[in-house]
Amino acid sequence: MFKKFYIFLFLLFSVVTIGQNRVQTSVDTTRNKIGAQFNLTLKTDVDTLSTVIFPNAKNFGQLLVIRSYVVDTVIKGDRYELTKRYGLTQFDSGRYSIPALKVVINNRSFATDSINIEVDNVAVDTLKQQMYDIKPIIQLKSTRFPAYLKYILIVLLIIGAGALTYFLIKRHQAKSPLAENLKTPIARAPSLLQVLEQKELWQKGEVKAYYSELTDIARNYIEEAIHIPAMESTTSELILGLRQAAKQKKMALSTESLSNLEKVLKQADLVKFAKSKPLDFEIAEDRSRIEKSIITIDKAIPEVVEDDVESKEIARQKLLKRQRQKRILIPILIVVVLSLSTFTYLIVANGWTYVKDNILGHPTRELLEGEWVYSEYGNPAIAIETPKVLKRNSASELQNKDLMAVFKHFQVFTYGSITDNFSIAVSTLTYKDETEIELQKIAEGVLQGFESTGFKNLLVKYDDYNTPEGISGLKAYGTGVLKDLKSNEQHKIYYEIILFNQANGIQQIVIAHEEDDAYAQKIRERILNSIELKKVSNYE
Repeated sequence: MFKKFYIFLFLLFSVVTIGQNRVQTSVDTTRNKIGAQFNLTLKTDVDTLSTVIFPNAKNFGQLLVIRSYVVDTVIKGDRYELTKRYGLTQFDSGRYSIPALKVVINNRSFATDSINIEVDNVAVDTLKQQMYDIKPIIQLKSTRFPAYLKYILIVLLIIGAGALTYFLIKRHQAKSPLAENLKTPIARAPSLLQVLEQKELWQKGEVKAYYSELTDIARNYIEEAIHIPAMESTTSELILGLRQAAKQKKMALSTESLSNLEKVLKQADLVKFAKSKPLDFEIAEDRSRIEKSIITIDKAIPEVVEDDVESKEIARQKLLKRQRQKRILIPILIVVVLSLSTFTYLIVANGWTYVKDNILGHPTRELLEGEWVYSEYGNPAIAIETPKVLKRNSASELQNKDLMAVFKHFQVFTYGSITDNFSIAVSTLTYKDETEIELQKIAEGVLQGFESTGFKNLLVKYDDYNTPEGISGLKAYGTGVLKDLKSNEQHKIYYEIILFNQANGIQQIVIAHEEDDAYAQKIRERILNSIELKKVSNYE
């Protein structure tokens, strides 16, 4: 959307106003004191069927609108003469401009003339004015952290980080009270069944969840006590594995015990996968069958001598696994805690902005510290140093042949767009015919272009601008508010427009960035300090 922004911006508002201005603009005085009222008058002549909309804003440029008068209508035959008056003021001395305003007549916009005014200070006669002694200095309470509090906070952070590390390691090493008290599978299973009953899942209608936990308790017990893969086995595979384990370990398991366990497992499969709904007494019977099956299996397991080689090997492997986990976990926790402590220290010592810009990165900081390029752009050339090479935008992309017929040469070079963190445009053009050029009107046209892209509350000041080569120009600068279309946030943008008039042509530099961006401000200053122009006496 903004790719061709600077091309249109420069072309559309660099042309001398075409057509007669239908709105007359005047002020009662161009010079007044601070706080005094300037009376701005807009007058237009329309037919009786026309619709006219005068501007309605709280500020015209940097002038405050303190009063908007009712439109005065004078009938002249079949036409109306409409007069709109505004009371304007400014509470700071200096040179200001009432910018070109938009008056809409029959859905067509007409721009008023811009008018320069001056606001003077009020002279004070110190001989007649009563003088008073200077009031003593009032010491304000500092809002900054005292140095000693900063060091205390850092020490507390280190102590807190150490305590957190100790707590996490101990928590990892510690076992739950239930696991300590219920070390064997047969001790855990009945307790887990009791906890399941206390949840009252099937009474609440959560039958599927109940059967899932019920069979998981049984499968976990079988896997831990008999050492067969019960959790990942199907019902048929589990029963077959139990029969084989019973033969190998000489377990006295009756066919009835295995049949009761198989019934419950198959019932659970139907509930989980076929959406079966057992009756209440069936659920109670299944719970009883599971408990009896666990007790029967446990009684059938032959006693194992403590010195059994296999059991010792399993215990040794578990111990080695826990030790490996500790060796991995402890360094990770230390790194995390040290990183958090360092990050917190940097924030406390240097502030969040420093950490964000130096660790997380900042786009304009990278531009400032990158490799800059010094080059010439346009003709007559503007030699300038920029953080990136400016990209040429072809004027042939424009479709307005009438405008292109006005110019002999036209070139625009840009980096970024008006919605980016930083943007710059360098433009040069020459007219085909001898043309009277008013740089301030050109700047006002650019500002109108800003408004058309969504800028609000534009403030502008004008100053003379002179290069080291002695070439005089105009600088228009100020701020405006731009809404980000993606995040819907409003950003305050600072802009500068530098204009030069040489050999029946215009050389223009436009820079825009977020107002509070310190890195962008340094980039702007470095760019402006690098500008070099050659005096042109006769440009062909």
